[in-house]
Amino acid sequence: MAAVLALGLLLGGCITQTYQRGYIVPEGALEQIPLGSSQEQVLIVLGTPSTVATVSGEVFYYISQRAEQTSFLPQNEVDRRVIAVYFDKGRKVERLANYGIKDGRVFDFISRTTPTAGQELNYLSYALKALKWW
Repeated sequence: MAAVLALGLLLGGCITQTYQRGYIVPEGALEQIPLGSSQEQVLIVLGTPSTVATVSGEVFYYISQRAEQTSFLPQNEVDRRVIAVYFDKGRKVERLANYGIKDGRVFDFISRTTPTAGQELNYLSYALKALKWW
């Protein structure tokens, strides 16, 4: 009996906990934002963005990170994402991007492309790296 109890206590200490930081995208939310949607519609569906960029057009960024930790071991980062909603001059959705890290590089999971070097990539790299220190 004591051995069963001890085994149960030992195995109970091996539970993995998941930590979500930042914005959590509601299920099906991105499908509710077709191209041409207004900025107000985006705010209703996704809520307030984590940050807004106004360089070469307005962009809403929704930033998140997910990590797991097993018992006393350090946290292991599982996923980092930046949802970017780009607007044209009329404040209508021009395009959506779902950036993350794939093989150590910034990757857009919607268009399945890696963005080329430039101002946006520098901001995304900074945002994705900054999450590592949260």
